[in-house]
Amino acid sequence: MSISAVKPVTRDAEGTPGTIRAEKLVNGSSETRSWDAFSDKSEQFHVGHWGSGPCVIDVSYTENELCVLVQGRAKITDTDGASLEFGTGEAFVIEAGFKGTWESIGDVVKIYAIFEDNQ
Repeated sequence: MSISAVKPVTRDAEGTPGTIRAEKLVNGSSETRSWDAFSDKSEQFHVGHWGSGPCVIDVSYTENELCVLVQGRAKITDTDGASLEFGTGEAFVIEAGFKGTWESIGDVVKIYAIFEDNQ
C-alpha cells in the first residue's frame, strides 16, 4: 500500500458548517463546523475535527468516540447529574450507550475518532 493510505487530520480548509438540531440543543449556539478527514469503506469508522461555540447538547451515543480537545473546555454530564470536565490537550472516550449532555464551554474544537458497530 502506498503513502496515499496515510491521511492527515487537519483543519487547513474552511470546514463544513453545520447546525445542532433544535430538539438536541438545550442552550447556546446551534452553529457547528466539521473537518471530516477519513471514513473507512464500511462507513463504521470516521475521523476529523468538530467545533462549536458555547452550547449544551442532549446526547445519546450509539457509537464509541475518542475525543481530543484541541481548543476550549467540554463538560460531559450523565442523566444522573454526574459530570467530568476536560480542557485543551486532554483526551477521553465516550462509550456507546452513554446518555446525557455535552457542554461546550466557550469555543471548542475536538479531534474525533468514531466507531459505530452497525451489526
